[in-house]
Amino acid sequence: MKKKSEIRLESIKAAHKSSKSDLSRMEDYLEVISELVELKGYATTLDISRYMNVSAPSVTKMLKRLDENGYLKYEKYHGINLTPKGNSVADAVRQKHGILLEFFEILGIEHDTANQDAEGIEHHLNPKTIKQLRKFIAYLKSNQKLLDGFKNP
Repeated sequence: MKKKSEIRLESIKAAHKSSKSDLSRMEDYLEVISELVELKGYATTLDISRYMNVSAPSVTKMLKRLDENGYLKYEKYHGINLTPKGNSVADAVRQKHGILLEFFEILGIEHDTANQDAEGIEHHLNPKTIKQLRKFIAYLKSNQKLLDGFKNP
């Protein structure tokens, strides 16, 4: 059985194939690095390349940009370490994904489809929207009768 991090890495890889904005791409890199570190204890350029479905030189170029912008510390042939700023972004993306995934599953959407859809839109939602979704999910969960009525009409 695949670990949660492995499943997330696969969904990030699938979503990365679509065209994305530069900010979304940066968030994906931070998310992949964070997931790899959680899974293996470290992240390599080769691992990132495989999960992002891009060439190793492209990974190196992005790692340099992320380093310059203070999201991680990167030295060629050494480790990749997320800074608190980089961890914060990766955690925020992971939280958005979790909220969207939970919402879609409440709607009765199959897990793989919900995961793919969450990955596709997690970078594009305003924090206020995510906050409201989180509140709505809590409301639904606190009213099990409503939830049951929706799932079993």
